[in-house]
Amino acid sequence: MKKVTVYTDGACSVNPGIGGWAAVLIYKNVKKEISGGELETTNNRMEITAAIKALEALREPCEVELYTDSSYLCNTYSNGWIFNWLRNDWKKSDKKPVENKDLWERMLKLTRTHKVTWHHVKGHADNELNNRCDQLARSEIKKLKKQLDAENAPEEPVS
Repeated sequence: MKKVTVYTDGACSVNPGIGGWAAVLIYKNVKKEISGGELETTNNRMEITAAIKALEALREPCEVELYTDSSYLCNTYSNGWIFNWLRNDWKKSDKKPVENKDLWERMLKLTRTHKVTWHHVKGHADNELNNRCDQLARSEIKKLKKQLDAENAPEEPVS
């Protein structure tokens, strides 16, 4: 299996609100950046989406070292929460439904294809690639806000 390093991040302007996600994928000496956003979302959804999009970008099963500043994303696998949720019919230990089930189901499928090792990094610190993902995700938010502002701008009067 090819060994790939992935950094991911998600961001939201307000939670919920306009959000962005980003990932940096590294294979040997090749670095690829991907990013996107959604108009109505949450920070957690963007964090999960970043990892999903990164794993979906891989063309074949790979060994992935995935770095994220999201404790929610990392702990879901590192602490085995997702497997408990599956056993409990997508219910948390408090019997409430798991949030973001649609994304977790996509992630589960991808982690059955790829061998993923999860790493938690401190956000907004001195990790260059985590900071780059944050920058890309925030750039997506700005793009969507600009697009939304343009769509909602009043029309110029015709003289």
